[in-house]
Amino acid sequence: MKILITDPLSEEGVDYLKQQPDFEVVCRSDLSLDALLSEVRDADGLIVRSKTQVTQEVIENASQLRVIGRAGAGVDNIDLKAATRKGVVVMNTPGGNSVSVAEHTFALLLALARRISFADPSLRSGVWNKKAFIGQELQNKTLGLVGLGKIGSIMAQRATSFQLKVLAYDPFVSEDYTHDLGVELRTLEEVLSEADFVSLHAPLNEKTKGMICKETLQLMKKGAFLINAARGELVVEEDLADALEQGHLGGAALDVFENEPNVHPRLLASDHTVLTPHIAASTVEAQSKVGYDIAQQVAAYLQDEVIVNAVNFPSMTPKELEQIQPYLGLAEKLGSFISQVSSIRLSEIGIRYYGDFAKLNYKPISNYILKAILKPMLSEEINQVNARNYAEERGISVIETVSSRPRSYSNLISIQLRSPEKTEWIEGAILHKGNYRLVSIDGIPIETELGEHILFLRNKDTPGVIGLVGTILGKAKINIASFVLGRNEDGAHAVAVVNTDGKIPEEVMQEIRNIPAVQYLLLVRL
Repeated sequence: MKILITDPLSEEGVDYLKQQPDFEVVCRSDLSLDALLSEVRDADGLIVRSKTQVTQEVIENASQLRVIGRAGAGVDNIDLKAATRKGVVVMNTPGGNSVSVAEHTFALLLALARRISFADPSLRSGVWNKKAFIGQELQNKTLGLVGLGKIGSIMAQRATSFQLKVLAYDPFVSEDYTHDLGVELRTLEEVLSEADFVSLHAPLNEKTKGMICKETLQLMKKGAFLINAARGELVVEEDLADALEQGHLGGAALDVFENEPNVHPRLLASDHTVLTPHIAASTVEAQSKVGYDIAQQVAAYLQDEVIVNAVNFPSMTPKELEQIQPYLGLAEKLGSFISQVSSIRLSEIGIRYYGDFAKLNYKPISNYILKAILKPMLSEEINQVNARNYAEERGISVIETVSSRPRSYSNLISIQLRSPEKTEWIEGAILHKGNYRLVSIDGIPIETELGEHILFLRNKDTPGVIGLVGTILGKAKINIASFVLGRNEDGAHAVAVVNTDGKIPEEVMQEIRNIPAVQYLLLVRL
């Protein structure tokens, strides 16, 4: 398997990959687009940092690509939609450089508060001017954090040492979490208007792009400071330059920029900015850690399908994978079975787990079910990574629940396909020695194996159907492995599942269809 590394990666990470017998490791930095398209064509794994732009064109050109690894947290240089659509797992290392970034952010904050970056060149030029560089203490000031993920949380912890009051805006964290950090959770408007220092730690997406602009900058205190070591596009640089030149802000410290490596000329010329070239994560410790971590993650996925820190698929630890591995086969068989026998215009998929599943990471199991359900319906290449995305694109709702209600099986999976007019429903479980069993259809108990060749029929519950089907199969020399019949409560209709040792020719199928009581007949292949 080929792993292509297109940005500088730590020696520890490269060496780890080279020590694996399964991999051909190719390190090619500073590739042109044509060279990148050529190299990635036969790659199974791609590892990048922030420089390589993994566009839709790159992803579509990679015919064997299974995983993209980002050595670092941000993945805005990777087209996630294109990767997900193609079924490529995208992984990052969100915690590997968090301490380095938080420490650099604090360094920027201190440099602003004490005007260090201005005093240093002045002194080096031979000027001793103490009065020109009067700074501010941090004690009893307010720090506003926009985003309280890993880096924001480390910032909050460090801030307490400086006796800063900390406010935070993050719509995805609970008040219990912020309380434990000693942080007050506020709206974005309150954070901006009350903080003396505002530090950005939000991800870049459609909602956050340009969030610091003319309108939001006007909310900030006169003389307040802005620090951004997260994503350059969070800030509209033209508006920030206006706010600095008009004296509304006391200063800004930036490690990231809208159009890297280009920096807005007004920010470069300002006496109120501290600027560094995207180096917050550039420490020996951070680069070593994220390089080694992403190498391990990519290798684990390609070798054993262990998924860690995926941004477009539920992550699984090796222990979780071991726990759910037996159920992935059951999930695919059940999903494939109901997809083949279903006749409804699908609008919703309901998946319910019973018993032991309450203790498991069941999300990946659901993805295997969705893959099996959608695969016969769509012309696109469907796998467990992109199945949920394809369902969403087609307006198919996916509802997953876990029930504590006692059932006859300790590991039951229930799947319902729903339309506004109709619901079709099957359930399955694993018995001893990993034996996959179908245990009910539309609420009718029918415990049987899920073999390779299954004859499925619905019929009126009249005498002689079993005998006629058995006679036709026997005459065609088709051996029956099992024949299970179930009836609904009123006894008017029945379903049958017949496992055979081989394929059933179409002429034999037609002969069974001609039985007057048979209402529906299908050969299911699992």
